[in-house]
Amino acid sequence: MFDLLIVLLPILVADIVNPVLFAFLVYAVGTDRPLGNSLAALFGHTATYLGFGILLAAFFDAIMARLENPEPIDFGISLVIGLLLLGVAWRSVTASGSTGQKQPEGLTPTKAFLIGSFINLIGLPFALPYFAALDQMLAAELSVTHSVMMVVGYNLAYAMPFLIVPLLAGLMGEASCAWRIVVHAATGNLYSLRQ
Repeated sequence: MFDLLIVLLPILVADIVNPVLFAFLVYAVGTDRPLGNSLAALFGHTATYLGFGILLAAFFDAIMARLENPEPIDFGISLVIGLLLLGVAWRSVTASGSTGQKQPEGLTPTKAFLIGSFINLIGLPFALPYFAALDQMLAAELSVTHSVMMVVGYNLAYAMPFLIVPLLAGLMGEASCAWRIVVHAATGNLYSLRQ
């Protein structure tokens, strides 16, 4: 077990370098609910990572075999998904130009949770360190209980460094108002500072 932890530690460090999650947490701290939104975003990201980690571990061999030998239907599905995404992008560009600029709604903890989860879903296919960690856990031939505990532990260890963002927002209190001004200016949301 100790040998597995020695192997997982550098993989975890490589996995933690996630600028997308960190950037969204910084944005969430700049909202009117800095602590709630940033914690909800982190929880959404981590819960999704954990859920898919357990799911991937359960079907790891079958998924890897399918990825190594894709069927023609897999390419067809990819093509359809790609065309749908291009259609959504096209509609969003043409719709935003014709209706003018509307003010975005405020970020709530529920939206932050969903965005954190969505960030994870988008990045999951590129989470090579996570796949490597799951592979190492499965290669250790642990019991199902120990495997799930390892995945949970890995995900909790993954989330810990990101807790610095909401922790600093909570500790700074009113001093974080200056930080919010910087975040709002950088994201173009200065209208919400007038409220």
